[in-house]
Amino acid sequence: MCAGHLRRHVEDERLAASGRARKDDSSRRAQLLDVAERLLLDEGYAAVTSRRVAGEAGITLSLVHYYFGPMENLLLEVFRRRAEDMLAREADALASDQPLWALWDTTREYAATSLNQEFLALGNHYELVRDEICAYSSRFRRLQYELVSKALRDRQVDTAEWPPEGIILLIDGTSRFLGSERTYGLSFGHREATAVIERLITEIEGPRSPAPRRTPA
Repeated sequence: MCAGHLRRHVEDERLAASGRARKDDSSRRAQLLDVAERLLLDEGYAAVTSRRVAGEAGITLSLVHYYFGPMENLLLEVFRRRAEDMLAREADALASDQPLWALWDTTREYAATSLNQEFLALGNHYELVRDEICAYSSRFRRLQYELVSKALRDRQVDTAEWPPEGIILLIDGTSRFLGSERTYGLSFGHREATAVIERLITEIEGPRSPAPRRTPA
């Protein structure tokens, strides 16, 4: 093999090894995030320690720190991954013909999850997580405002009477409040509050359209 071919061969082997290493690193990081998220859901944030994550993942404690550093970085990545997924889902939902109904449904779904409650609790203990919750909440709010404002304009709704900011906060805030109360078993007035919100949405967008049937693959 000539020198030029040999150098290219060596370089190709080096790049292939580097690619495999990156793939292995990505797979290992995803595994650790999965473990941490499962512990959050099953046992709460207090159970998510570096030692516990390492044990559940079947790796050494030092590897957890190698991939994420301080434990708050791992928790931060768990939140970011879930928040990005939720942001994409909400963008897709709000692009529908009835964004207010979509906003009501998606925020109620998310507010009812125990994972959401754990993230809020984490924010009280880790400043980095709290700041990230604030940053993502701002992104959610901007997305909601842009799409709801457009929907109101398209329907020629009087935004002086129905300001999009007020509608968004009313829907989102009610979803979060009801979801928070349900976590400790309180439901007084929930049905009536839900009826009020849905009557408001119906006045603006009309009755909720039935979900389209999916064509079998």
